[in-house]
Amino acid sequence: MMKKLSDVFRSESNYKVFFLSLITFGLSYGMYKGVIDNFLAETVSMSSFDKGVSEFFRELPGLLLVLILAVLYTFSAESIYKIGAVIMLAGMGMLSFVPATRVWVILAIAVHSLGEHIQLGMKNTLSLQYAKPGRGGAVLGLQSSVNQIGTLVGYLVVIAVFMVRPGSEGLFRLMFALSTGIIALGTLSALKMHGRSETDSARRRFYFRRKYSKYYMLEVFYGARKQIFFTFGPYVLILFYGANAMIISILFAISSICTFLAAPLVGRIIDRFGYRIVMIMDTLILVVVCFFYGFAHHLFPMNVAFVICCCNYILDSIISLASMASNVYVQDLSDSQDEVRATISTGVSVNHLITILIALFGGWIWQTLGIETLFILSAVLGLCNSAYAATIRTGRVRRKKSGA
Repeated sequence: MMKKLSDVFRSESNYKVFFLSLITFGLSYGMYKGVIDNFLAETVSMSSFDKGVSEFFRELPGLLLVLILAVLYTFSAESIYKIGAVIMLAGMGMLSFVPATRVWVILAIAVHSLGEHIQLGMKNTLSLQYAKPGRGGAVLGLQSSVNQIGTLVGYLVVIAVFMVRPGSEGLFRLMFALSTGIIALGTLSALKMHGRSETDSARRRFYFRRKYSKYYMLEVFYGARKQIFFTFGPYVLILFYGANAMIISILFAISSICTFLAAPLVGRIIDRFGYRIVMIMDTLILVVVCFFYGFAHHLFPMNVAFVICCCNYILDSIISLASMASNVYVQDLSDSQDEVRATISTGVSVNHLITILIALFGGWIWQTLGIETLFILSAVLGLCNSAYAATIRTGRVRRKKSGA
């Protein structure tokens, strides 16, 4: 792996400790994600509407990311990455012991999410900053794969534990406690990273520029359609089909394996065929995925429909990798690495502007109009994403970059 990493990363960068921290954070996330939905449904007794409310607060830090980074604008990307790790550690620690009530659990989730979102833009920024010229897509693909390795191991831990013992609040809390310890290890690794980026006038508190307007709009469409699957995909399987924590973790583990194998390929496809083609083509699969996720129970027996929905969840995870293309698009447009960091971070907030609304009203749509309407909405948003991506003129960008 290190030999492969050295082929695409600059040798003087912090890529080794950076990727080590990614693996540990991925492991922690796998253990957290493998049980959190069942914990909310079985222990906290959250309905689909309650789940939407919890996702509103979980995603709120993403919307406020520009304001948060305004406070941290003098820090290097490495320093911000470390700060995010410490906050994640605090949030996961809270989940280990706070009362199992909606308010306390949502507060703990929000704190963990704050750290996660602070790191979100920094992961892509640092990957692109550490990459050798022309290897941005490959580096982002490797980053996703390494993160998936850690996440997969986390899911396997949940599967092993819940296979031996049935689910209970104590077992859920144990998973959160173990996850807290692993985040602590990842934080120690991240602290070994030394910042190299410099503070200059390009690092603005609010970084909106006209040339990135299409990127911002693409982030709105992608954030909306992504949120429906991320929030309500597993909850449909739990509330509608009765899946327990072990089954959900098995599904997540299979999804991680598939995305691990597919991520480097998607990265190479972006480098080979261009980000515009990838942005457009992923929707063709998305429409099929959304249709069967929303209507499988009308067309097949419940046990068959459940398997179909599981397969569709995995397919959505794979096609979501196409979101890497928008980051390469930003790098193609940018004049400096600092501009890449600022733009991607702003894009995360733009993404969450629509994401929190989908999270808040998605549960209401499910309860009042049915899951069919919810996933039809996801398909329509995906089509809008592809239609807008088709307006990108990559040739103009390349001519500008070459000085033509």
